[in-house]
Amino acid sequence: MNSKEVSQLFDLPIDTIRYYERVGVIPPITRDKNGYRIYAKRDLNWIFLAKSLRKAGLSIESLVEFATLAQSKDNVRDAQKQILKDQLTEINAKLEEMMQARDLLEYKIETFDDHVAKINAGEMNDDEVEELWTMKYLKKTGKTACYEVNFIV
Repeated sequence: MNSKEVSQLFDLPIDTIRYYERVGVIPPITRDKNGYRIYAKRDLNWIFLAKSLRKAGLSIESLVEFATLAQSKDNVRDAQKQILKDQLTEINAKLEEMMQARDLLEYKIETFDDHVAKINAGEMNDDEVEELWTMKYLKKTGKTACYEVNFIV
């Protein structure tokens, strides 16, 4: 299979595939007598793996490390598995942040009209608004007091 066919198969730009080869994300590709890359099944498997792991958020550096380990003669499965575990931990942390952001947006949407109406009617002042975010901060952090928290709005 040639570069154009591989590019179409995996929906990756040819430059990306060449870059993966150049930096070591995939092993060197065999070339024909004219210097054109000829991709074997093993190469396609590597490209599929690289694309999948990139989609999962692995950095190029982690992919290079993963590929280097895989091509090593040593037993490196634990090290490769650790790279994947580290990425999963990172994704879980990002998911938690995103879920908190989603919860905040849902809360703001649900209470928006009510809060605006109370502020406009003079039923809610800056101290009461501060109490809302202070209580949320204390609950989130598990602290019992919030001193001198300065926010610039």
